[in-house]
Amino acid sequence: MLWLTWVGSGWLGFNRDDRIAIQFCGTKKSLATGLPMATVLFAGQPVGLIVLPLMIFHLTQLIACGVLAGRYARQWEAKQ
Repeated sequence: MLWLTWVGSGWLGFNRDDRIAIQFCGTKKSLATGLPMATVLFAGQPVGLIVLPLMIFHLTQLIACGVLAGRYARQWEAKQ
């Protein structure tokens, strides 16, 4: 999704700063929206085990975005 939001926003003509914002904001909804939906869909079941893959995916997203943020910061500092 990180790649798709970057390429898609470029294809739509957004500038670099907007593409970075789209990339970060467009991919962070997995745990925030997935957990309440899982609670409703799997009512009466151990939701913790069901959403464990989603929690791991969300953690992986946050780590990847941390790496990207550092990269973008270094590129910005090099331009200044």
